[in-house]
Amino acid sequence: MNMIKAAVVTCLLGGLSFSALAAQEVTKEDVQKMNLEKIGTVNTTAETTSPMDAKRELSKMADEKGGKYFLVIAGREHGKFSATADVYK
Repeated sequence: MNMIKAAVVTCLLGGLSFSALAAQEVTKEDVQKMNLEKIGTVNTTAETTSPMDAKRELSKMADEKGGKYFLVIAGREHGKFSATADVYK
């Protein structure tokens, strides 16, 4: 059941777009095509109340880490939302 929730959250996070944010979300294919270099990983806290908030937080954290791109690799829903992303430059 938790795997299903994680998959749903990941899909929701992946389907949203925030073009105004500095760090941009990419797909696995984009990472390969653009030959991006991984510079780290970021995690949101379990305090976000929606998938959009979690994604916005990931983008901000990736930007602060010096990344231009991020790839959501996990999402969790446990009353609130949290997520993990790899950061690329």
